[in-house]
Amino acid sequence: MAPGRVVEWRLRSTAGAQAPGPDGAADRRASFNQDKHFTVAEESRAADDPTASWIAVTFEVAGPLDEDALSLSLLAFVRRHEVLRCEFRRLAGELACAPIPATELALDTVPVAEFDRTDELTGFLVERFKRSIDTLAWPLFTMGAVLREESATVYLAFDHIVCDGMSMPIVVQEVQSAYEALRRGEHLDPAPAPSYLDFAEEQRGRYLSIDADDERLGYWKEFMARGDGEFFPRFPLELGVRPGQMYSIVNEASPLLDAAEAEVFEKACLAVDGKPFMGVLAAVAVCLREAGGPGVYRGFMPVSERGRAGWANSVGWFVNTMPIEFDASPGRDFEQVMASVRAGFGEMIDHIDVPFVRAWELLAPREFAARSWPYPVNFFSYIDMRKCPGAERHEDWRPTSHVWSAQANGACSWFQRDTDGLHMNSIYSDTPAARRTMDGFLEALRETVREIARHGSFRRPIALTPPRRPTPRTPLDVAAFARRG
Repeated sequence: MAPGRVVEWRLRSTAGAQAPGPDGAADRRASFNQDKHFTVAEESRAADDPTASWIAVTFEVAGPLDEDALSLSLLAFVRRHEVLRCEFRRLAGELACAPIPATELALDTVPVAEFDRTDELTGFLVERFKRSIDTLAWPLFTMGAVLREESATVYLAFDHIVCDGMSMPIVVQEVQSAYEALRRGEHLDPAPAPSYLDFAEEQRGRYLSIDADDERLGYWKEFMARGDGEFFPRFPLELGVRPGQMYSIVNEASPLLDAAEAEVFEKACLAVDGKPFMGVLAAVAVCLREAGGPGVYRGFMPVSERGRAGWANSVGWFVNTMPIEFDASPGRDFEQVMASVRAGFGEMIDHIDVPFVRAWELLAPREFAARSWPYPVNFFSYIDMRKCPGAERHEDWRPTSHVWSAQANGACSWFQRDTDGLHMNSIYSDTPAARRTMDGFLEALRETVREIARHGSFRRPIALTPPRRPTPRTPLDVAAFARRG
């Protein structure tokens, strides 16, 4: 990010402190995801061992920034999404959301600092996001911009409790579109977006009363039975982490395929009746197996729940995490492994309705009481950013996602397709063993997906060894949405 003058827009309520209704009647109930996230923050604060994370997005505005227009655009965005106006608090043991009325919100423009060097600006923003976003205090996000004579970079960073990764392109599309409309002299549509709080109410109404014997937990129970009774599927490679210990993180974004290679890779997947994400997952499974992991892949996979009831363009935490299992044993070719991935994914989707946090609470209560997952967990996520809202303007806006976490006890990887190709972002524990393992895994996976693109098969045996020379990486910044400038 080029340096410049930093300005922030800080949210406040014009009505002052909100008084709860009788017995909290005016409040809304948080979702299962939000309740668990808030509980961990409370317990961490009490133990003086804070666990923090943020999800941020930046995007570019060409020409001198119209600060008044951006201010109005940001305010309209916050007013439109009820979850961003919520204060969270405990009422009779439950986590309640108290939305501040949209008409009682205001933004103050605050000059912050000016930077001449990129490294100083980057360091400032990282610290700013960490210090300004607090799960236990409203507002749960920060908004600002880096201004220059002929351009500006706008940034918004959020606590996970109010958004997910798929919310980021919605943020960009809404704020940019409103800004451009205001610059043309148009009026903004004040209609609110379908509320995540309604989604949370519906979800809790359906699943709060279930118990561990509910038949809807059958898929989870069968998955656990095939994994020695464990709720969490283990990451099968050595990371050098000790039980019960958390570590500082390595946060890396790495290219796997360029745009042309990704197109050919997609065709190779379609040729065996699969989708690109299935091809990536098949490649991941084979690489883990070749490194000493099991022939049967077992992992967690986040799945968006936005498709129901018109929440496609709403900000919130619309993610369910589900277990997936399929056969990637030695001797199976690409088409056979893809068929297994397809069958495993179909079985998972057939049982997608039970919320992950509720299944966790009922089926693994001892682990649920902890503040983190108990050991390194196998985790796979894939998003095609070309299909997100506003994707047709991504080359102009150049939006980029940024993900940060204070600590980890394992490894998580996110795979993202954009107009530049296919990328892998990983956050993992900073240990010598984890660095060796993840370097080797990245190199083996890159070679595997390229082999699929070239030959439509795994073709050659995969050697999971660290690269002799470091591969190019972008720390912190995940080139998620668009072509990099």
